[in-house]
Amino acid sequence: MEKKDKIRIGLAIGTLGIVYGDIGTSPLYVMKSIVASNGGLNHVSEDYIIGSLSLIFWTLTLLTTIKYVVIALRADNHGEGGIFSLYALVRKRGKWLVIPAMIGGAALLADGVLTPAVTVTSAIEGLEEIPAFEALFTGNKTLIITIVIIILSGIFFIQRYGTMFIGRIFGPTMFLWFSILGILGIINILGEPSIFRAFSPYYAVELLFSDQNKAGFLILGSIFLATTGAEALYSDLGHVGRKNIYITWPFVKICLLLNYFGQGAWILSLKNVDDPFVNPFFQSMPEQFILYGVLIATLAAIIASQSLISGAFTLVSEAIALNLLPRLGIRYPSETKGQVYIPTVTTVLWIACIGVVLYFQDSSHMEAAYGLSITVTMLMTTILLFQFLRMKGRSVIMTTGILLTFGVLEFAFFISSAAKFMHGGFVAVIMAVAIMALMYIWFTGYQIKAKLVKSAPLKKYIPTFAKLKGDLSYPKFAHNLVYLTSSRNPARVEHEVVASILDKRPKRADVYWFVNVQVVDAPYAAYYTVQDFDTDHVVRIQLKLGFRVEQDINVFLHQIAKDLISKGKLAQQKRQYTAKPGRSLGDFCFVIIQDELSTEADLTNWQRTIMKSKLFIKRFTTSPENWFGLEYSDVQIENVPLYLSKKKMIKIRERE
Repeated sequence: MEKKDKIRIGLAIGTLGIVYGDIGTSPLYVMKSIVASNGGLNHVSEDYIIGSLSLIFWTLTLLTTIKYVVIALRADNHGEGGIFSLYALVRKRGKWLVIPAMIGGAALLADGVLTPAVTVTSAIEGLEEIPAFEALFTGNKTLIITIVIIILSGIFFIQRYGTMFIGRIFGPTMFLWFSILGILGIINILGEPSIFRAFSPYYAVELLFSDQNKAGFLILGSIFLATTGAEALYSDLGHVGRKNIYITWPFVKICLLLNYFGQGAWILSLKNVDDPFVNPFFQSMPEQFILYGVLIATLAAIIASQSLISGAFTLVSEAIALNLLPRLGIRYPSETKGQVYIPTVTTVLWIACIGVVLYFQDSSHMEAAYGLSITVTMLMTTILLFQFLRMKGRSVIMTTGILLTFGVLEFAFFISSAAKFMHGGFVAVIMAVAIMALMYIWFTGYQIKAKLVKSAPLKKYIPTFAKLKGDLSYPKFAHNLVYLTSSRNPARVEHEVVASILDKRPKRADVYWFVNVQVVDAPYAAYYTVQDFDTDHVVRIQLKLGFRVEQDINVFLHQIAKDLISKGKLAQQKRQYTAKPGRSLGDFCFVIIQDELSTEADLTNWQRTIMKSKLFIKRFTTSPENWFGLEYSDVQIENVPLYLSKKKMIKIRERE
């Protein structure tokens, strides 16, 4: 075998571990949920099982294969996928598009809490299906919950060390998992080959209107669980590439369908049922294999959980860069591309995940909450996909047809999942609404400040800066004085920045730097533009960084300064005392101006509430020096009142 072929096979197997953990563990609970929704094994007929399998097949075909694999994977943002990457592509088409992006992102983060809980619990509950362990585990929820919490805590604990080593076994383990799913399915199908009638959509439609279906259209809430991992195919596009998903999805889909059909065949082969609520996934295995099945299912559940947690880190880091979430401390535990670790997110997810397990106690109750959040994300992705296709010039008829087709399907799944609101769906809603509120406060607060904060023309103050630079009566504050500005206008900075230099203790420096960081749509872009106003002492830098690039301002600015010196645009800054002989750069002092809301700010009550909430949240986020990579630099923080627009000032008079 040639080296290229080995690499191709290795990448394909790795894709199985990164992308398909969520959708790959769906067989653990989908058929169990379908049977339970109709009252147990004693109340399901052949037509009911055939119709359910037909619904599963066409759901996987329409939503996962056509929508995500065929359409969504082509809506990449320089190779990156996911709802925030898609929003970054289309946001110029309308300011309102931030709403579906926030709703979808919040629901997807809520799903990141539910997936580890439901998959690990479903796997561990398989211990109840082993005859040798029946006395120990049956009815003993405390023991099962304890094992689940230990496993979940272990998954979250290892995040801080990175998962590069563990990631090497993800792919082979998931290849083994899917192979076992397919083989077990084939073994059961051999006894009931008539099960393949489910490929006909007739049985799917018939079941929805059949008297044998006690749940009616609400059965779609259970059917939808088979495709909950479809969003991950799109979100992980940047990690594995489109080709690897194209290569692996047929294998994954075939193995999943074989297992679903195998579970259906096993149910049809039953003659006498002792326990109508057993899990068909484990019971359809040979009895001597169930223990091994539980072990491999637990490994697959751990991989699915790990993938969702890593995906949550990526999602949060993108939201931060798009000003949808506050800045949180981000670490990079390994050199693997795109791998990040966010301690705050880990802690919140861990607490929430343990809380879900303790509240619901078993996986069947968690499933009600599980499907609801991801249906919302899918609906929002459909809206953004429509905008992307229109942006690419696709015909109105085609794009409207796609919007209506998938919109109606997903809305039907949403309604069926929402019907379980009081049975657990409210948990997903509460989590998603809390995240959505945080996003709204942060984004709206940013918009309020951006619109109303006062700015000043730099050119007007250049002579004053030059005079201050040469005024030896003031001690030199720094060779290079750097201000981080939020103004994207290359000719202007905030009025507070100019006041900081001139109106407080005047800050004499050799070079005054004004740096703005703009997050651009290309994920890994890193470039800058320079405006020097024909001087050697005032430099305006516009940094343009992708939403997946770490904003290490200190490193970037030193590179830019050296470039400008080499081009002769800045004078060399010789230092009398230095540990590095021949050094051409002087010291850098970074000044960060932080806003405090003034009582004199002329705001509506709602705007004031938003700004107060934003500033309150800001207290619990990472510091600006840590965020901009300045923790080892000379940094000065200055607090200024955020007036926005001043009310009419009261003039005070002396009383005689």
